[in-house]
Amino acid sequence: MRRDDRDILLIIDVQNDFCPGGALAVPQGDEIVPAVNRLAAEFAHVVLTQDWHPRGHASFASSHPGKQPFETTELAYGQQILWPDHCVQGTPGAAFHPGLDVPHAELVVRKGFRSAIDSYSAFLENDHRTPTGLAGYLNERGFQRVTLCGLATDFCVFYSAIDGRAAGFEIGVVTNACRGIDVDGSLGRALRSMREAGVSLLTQ
Repeated sequence: MRRDDRDILLIIDVQNDFCPGGALAVPQGDEIVPAVNRLAAEFAHVVLTQDWHPRGHASFASSHPGKQPFETTELAYGQQILWPDHCVQGTPGAAFHPGLDVPHAELVVRKGFRSAIDSYSAFLENDHRTPTGLAGYLNERGFQRVTLCGLATDFCVFYSAIDGRAAGFEIGVVTNACRGIDVDGSLGRALRSMREAGVSLLTQ
């Protein structure tokens, strides 16, 4: 595929806590690192996202007495899945996987740093109103086509893809450079929803 200065790669949350041994491990999450590195080498322009939660974040089950990880609760913006404490600011779990080799990345977008709002998408917080600023950055720099990879297919990659389409970008997801959590069929639903939204599902 021919790429030019309208193309950018968006690498989602390839962090230690989302890889085997981490606090919220995606099965085989570390296996995508070589594919992500190969993909990144094909792009002149790359952006990374980094989940970056303060301690006691509202999305942590530990912040809700009596609640367990993967249960749900109601927050100000609606229903929220509760997670194990993960990607806490400044911890080794929040660091990028050591095998990730993308020295030419031009921007790191940190998300989930607001203590009361979770953030799956690279474009919007989970209230679906608070922007991260990524769309403005991409528009100002003239990017039109955004290719996604990373973790997890059915959460942060999925929401980023849907919100990217809504923001007017052409979106492709390289499925073999992603891995999913698949909570109660969430992976299949995410793939169907992305197709319906006009997201191109690609393989490297």
